[in-house]
Amino acid sequence: MTNEGRILEVTYDDIVSAARQIEGVAHRTPVVTSRTLDARLGATVRLKCENLQRMGAFKFRGAYNALSRLDDVARARGVIAYSSGNHAQAVALAGRLLGLATTIVMPSDAPAVKRRATEGYGARVVIYDPRTERREDVARRIAGDRGPALIPPFDHPHVIAGQGTAAKELFDEVGPLDLLLVPCGGGGLLSGSALAARALSPGCRVIGVEPEAGDDATRSFRTGVLCAVDNPVTIADGARTPSLGKLTFPLVRRHVDDMVTVSDEALLHALRFVWERLKLVVEPTAVLGLAAALQGKIDVAGRRVGVILSGGNVDIVAIAARLRDVPDDLSR
Repeated sequence: MTNEGRILEVTYDDIVSAARQIEGVAHRTPVVTSRTLDARLGATVRLKCENLQRMGAFKFRGAYNALSRLDDVARARGVIAYSSGNHAQAVALAGRLLGLATTIVMPSDAPAVKRRATEGYGARVVIYDPRTERREDVARRIAGDRGPALIPPFDHPHVIAGQGTAAKELFDEVGPLDLLLVPCGGGGLLSGSALAARALSPGCRVIGVEPEAGDDATRSFRTGVLCAVDNPVTIADGARTPSLGKLTFPLVRRHVDDMVTVSDEALLHALRFVWERLKLVVEPTAVLGLAAALQGKIDVAGRRVGVILSGGNVDIVAIAARLRDVPDDLSR
């Protein structure tokens, strides 16, 4: 992964190492099937339930992998991270398990349920206004030159490797797949999943899915130029990242086969289907991949399809209000 301290690239070997590092701490989450879903799509679908991971999202994998590898000097200084929710909770919980002080920079519009959980895990939360400040700048200002170690939400080699363990577990359990559909925000989960797919199921097409309002990764993938989006308005709050990172951008370009986007309306339809038919509590970001399949953005008919449900930290009251007007039209 490194050469004399310089980051070169993340490889599947790093994912294998991460799997050993988090073993016995992170949950090995279940893979769920649904005859109703298979019939609807004309495919064999396997859902990797990271909504049942510790703190409710795949982010715990990368956070624990990164924090547990800090040396004693860095551990004594603690860690700082920025996140709208899931990475915040992951770092806070990993820090509590490892005995590290954690500070989290969160936007003022972060879901209240995620802020409460982050504070509940023992982190100090610093709020900023996303309309006037950049979270990266706020975190660096707080950290200073000799302050806590900065653990970014996706653009970090140990974080990427940790996230890739979710897809590794999926392939280890179900074998080769034809398609793997992965939510994309900053590209950490997508990068790690693609690396796992290349090693364990070389014929599998890996497709990243992001919200239409935050299509920066799709534009970056298609043009080869790193694009950005400013504070996109979407119910998929876990995918509101401004852009791919310096590490994730080349990994996505090299190892991902395609990118697509879906509307918030499609996310709400998929969310209702998962809640009602599969009895799983997931957040809107988690169903990005499934929404793309249900909407016909990806041809899945006759194929073995893996879908990563990335998390379940949802403001149930707020989403329930949005679901009230969504018809149950996916069970036919």
